[in-house]
Amino acid sequence: MLNKKIALSWSGGKDGCMALHRLVEQGYEVACLLTTVPVEIGRTFGHGEKTEMIKLQGNSLNIPVHFIACSFDHYTEDFIKTLIQLKDHYDLSGIAFGDLYFDPHREWGEKVAEAADVNAIYPLWMKQEEASQALEEFVRTGYEAVVIRVREDILDESWLGRKINSSFVKDILVTKSCPMGEAGEYHSFVYDGPLFSKRIQLEKGKIITLETTKKLEFEYFCLTDHD
Repeated sequence: MLNKKIALSWSGGKDGCMALHRLVEQGYEVACLLTTVPVEIGRTFGHGEKTEMIKLQGNSLNIPVHFIACSFDHYTEDFIKTLIQLKDHYDLSGIAFGDLYFDPHREWGEKVAEAADVNAIYPLWMKQEEASQALEEFVRTGYEAVVIRVREDILDESWLGRKINSSFVKDILVTKSCPMGEAGEYHSFVYDGPLFSKRIQLEKGKIITLETTKKLEFEYFCLTDHD
């Protein structure tokens, strides 16, 4: 029987969540989630999220989260090393990524997968012009997500804390941003949805500055039962 046990690269945002949803529909067993945490920032790579919030997602999804302690200088090597260890531990046949259409990201993922001797899987891969349809699909699937980080040169801080819903779709389409934020124009955090056994309750905190971005920092978060 074909081994469909895989890892999923996980940031906590809508793209990874969409990838997870599609992988489950396709019959894959997502054995673990992989999240990189560079020592230079002590937060998740890209989204700049607290690891405690990623742990809550893994808990609600009933999927183990493995944090890859890495450095910017040895990011790829650290990722490959951990992936090889997890491949042996879980008997993985592949690793999936939530990338959409940015070729350099796919080339990196395929290189990493080849080095670990597993398959690279891209369940969301699409043409750039299909991004708006993908965002609409995310809203239809019933997951709930909030904007947690924006690039200041594209979106101002008024976008922080916005829920990704039909109103968000309408408004993002008239900005310079990719509708899905593929170039890092914005990042999100998913706190509930069809695969979540519990809802993650979030209470707004403060807005902080990380590099050339603004970040919504939640000061209180916990798992709560669905109504």
